[in-house]
Amino acid sequence: MAPRMIPLANGLSMPSVGLGTWQHRDPVVLNGVVLRALDMGYRLIDTASAYRNEAAIGNALAAALGDKASMLRREDVWITSKLAPKQQGYSGATAAVLESLKSLQVDYIDLYLIHWPGASGKALDSPAHRTLREGSWRALEELYRQKRVRAIGVSNYTQRHLEEMREYAEIAPMVNQCEFHPRAQQPGLLQYCRESGIAFTAYASLGEGALLADDSGVEQLEVVCSRRPDLTRAQILLLWGLQHGAAVIPKATSDRHLQENIAVADHRLSADEMAILDDIGKLPERRFCWDAASVA
Repeated sequence: MAPRMIPLANGLSMPSVGLGTWQHRDPVVLNGVVLRALDMGYRLIDTASAYRNEAAIGNALAAALGDKASMLRREDVWITSKLAPKQQGYSGATAAVLESLKSLQVDYIDLYLIHWPGASGKALDSPAHRTLREGSWRALEELYRQKRVRAIGVSNYTQRHLEEMREYAEIAPMVNQCEFHPRAQQPGLLQYCRESGIAFTAYASLGEGALLADDSGVEQLEVVCSRRPDLTRAQILLLWGLQHGAAVIPKATSDRHLQENIAVADHRLSADEMAILDDIGKLPERRFCWDAASVA
C-alpha cells in the first residue's frame, strides 16, 4: 500500500512518508540510498541547503528520471528543501532557492521551507530575526507565484512565530516541519497548525535513535512494543506520528530500514495503543534537536 497523501492549503497533496537525508553527505552512499528508496516506492525526498547534499540528491534523481525502465516522472517525486539560517533575508532567500534548483537539477521544488526562524550571527533577542525572516518569506511568496516552488512553509516555528506571520504574509505557510515524537508532543502547536490549515511534518520521529533503545526508560513505549510483535519499535513511533496527522521523514541507509519505514502504510495502531503512547506526554518534555522558543 502506498503512503497516504496529506492535502495542503493550496490544493496540492504531499506524501505522508518520505526519506530524510540530514547527516547523509557521502555522495556515493546517498546516491544508492535515494535510488533504492525510489525503487521501493518512496515519493518524498527531504533535504536542505544546510545538509550540503542537494547536489548528490540531484544526481541520483537525474539518474532515476533518466532510466526509461523505471517510468518515473518528475511529477511523481516530491522534493522538499529548506533555507539555511545564514541565507535569511530577501536577497539571500532568492539566491538560495535558485542555487537549490541548480543543485537538484530541477525546474521547480515541490516544497521550500524556512529552516529556522532565526538568522545566523544574531543574538537570540535581536529584532533582526523578524526583519530577515519576513524578507525571506516575501522572497518565497514571489518564487511561489513564479512557480519555481509549488508550496512554501516553515520549519521549527513556534506558535508565536506563526501568529506573527499573520501580520506580513500574503500567502500563509502551508507546512510547519518540527521535532515531533512521544517525548516532544507539542499538542498546542499541533492543534494550532490543524486549525490554521497548516500541514505538519515530523522530524526526529525516532528521537534521533534514543527512543529505539531497549532501555529507553519509557514504560508506555515498552508496553505497546510488547503488544505489537508484528511491528518494529521504529514503525510504532512512525505510526504514532502518522496517526496524529503528521508526515514523517525518517532517515535510513540500509535496505531493511528503508523497507520497514515505507511499510508503515500497511499498518495501524489501535486507539488504545495510541492513548498509551500519548500518555508519555505526561513526562517532562525531552527534545533531541532544537527549540526555537527563545528566538525573537
